[in-house]
Amino acid sequence: MKPMGKKRVILLLCSIMLLSGAVEAAAAAKPQSAAKTIPSTGAAVKGQKSSANTQVQVPTDPVPQIVKDVSPSVVGIIGRATAQTEQMAADRNNLMHGTGVIIRSNGWIVTNAHVVNGLQSTVVVTSDGKTYKITDTYVDEASDLALIKINASGLRPAVFAKSAQNTQVGEKVVAIGTPISFSLRNSATVGVVSGMNRAVNATYRLIQSDTAINPGNSGGPLVNMKGEVLGINSMKFAAVGVENMGFSIPSETVQYVINQLFKYGEVRRPSLGVSMEESWSALVGLPTQDPLTITKVVSDEAKKAGIRENDVLYSIDGKRVNSVVDINELFKSYMPGQTVKLLMQSDGDIVIRKLVLSEGVGMDNESAAGGEDDDEF
Repeated sequence: MKPMGKKRVILLLCSIMLLSGAVEAAAAAKPQSAAKTIPSTGAAVKGQKSSANTQVQVPTDPVPQIVKDVSPSVVGIIGRATAQTEQMAADRNNLMHGTGVIIRSNGWIVTNAHVVNGLQSTVVVTSDGKTYKITDTYVDEASDLALIKINASGLRPAVFAKSAQNTQVGEKVVAIGTPISFSLRNSATVGVVSGMNRAVNATYRLIQSDTAINPGNSGGPLVNMKGEVLGINSMKFAAVGVENMGFSIPSETVQYVINQLFKYGEVRRPSLGVSMEESWSALVGLPTQDPLTITKVVSDEAKKAGIRENDVLYSIDGKRVNSVVDINELFKSYMPGQTVKLLMQSDGDIVIRKLVLSEGVGMDNESAAGGEDDDEF
């Protein structure tokens, strides 16, 4: 190859320099397009190309929309407490309040029994600020539920879950109610389901959640992320060192009670006609298959069936029962007058007793149900 002359080398270098400058100028002059995606700060997955413009999807919180949708179905309930002294009667601030949930557009509302018990001159306030007097009241103290009626139409009923039993511990829930002050109507608190099927000072099993349930929230809804009412807030543990332990009556128990109140004006519960004592394990909450012990035979039907004191009860119609709450839950599908088969032990012998169910309050151990005293206001 013929060597290039010095002059030709200088000319070639100048051309290269001019071409490089033109490219840089063109790059500087090119307008920068606006970013349309949120850059991802995450490291690239091995084997994939990293991208500075990977879009991050931020999930939308459903809670605000749920509160907006359910709040028109929630009411505040306020009345004057039954006066106990002349001084209390003269005190215009001697008031109690709670919450309720609209179940029918024509003015039927479900709330807690302990909310309406002992109230005078009671007023219901809907979410739009309209006030109504209560025209009818039906109370079932055993379940701590009550039905009240106002003269209204076109109300928005809440949607109740068909069953709360499909709920999983850890699911997010919202409580809506009237905490502390009546001016705080339709306040919302958010938490998770802490436990299911809790037997805590109640006739039936309850839902436990860590939503903040304060005095006045009683009777309000516990709502899932579908906007369905899982239960009616009923009580809480309030003590030094105890935080966020609220309990709600499941939707299926609510439906059972209100259906009976609509049909009969009361809840017609079957009863075994006996008083029973639970085992120590059942009382403290340990897993157990221990039977219940008969402490007193009350009804003529139980005496006729041959049931005696100190007999023990294992099952009813083939379904094992270990606590009074087990029996109350089972008896939701029974009526007084039906006959059941009891698997029992009497004088050391395993026997089957046929018993006609009598009508009772549904609490054969005569325990009381209801909310915490501090949760009535």
